[in-house]
Amino acid sequence: MSKRRKFCAEFKRGAVKQASRPGVSCAQVARELGIRDSLLTRWKREAETTGKAAFGGTGSPRDGEVARIKRELARLTKERDSLREAATFFAKGSS
Repeated sequence: MSKRRKFCAEFKRGAVKQASRPGVSCAQVARELGIRDSLLTRWKREAETTGKAAFGGTGSPRDGEVARIKRELARLTKERDSLREAATFFAKGSS
């Protein structure tokens, strides 16, 4: 099972800008960028309907804070486990 790819707002805006040039099709730009043409068409439609507010994200600021805290917790857990392994290693070596 493949993981869903996420694209930043700058990438989406750039793709829409490329697809909006005269004489260039969405399918051609999508092939060059390695994405599906239906995805690029959806991005283009979203940019046309919402204007500058397009690609602002769907989450609330609280969701971003929760995600940041989860990343920090994972990092700290990894550090703690590494320190625990090192302490065990050195404790065995000194006996």
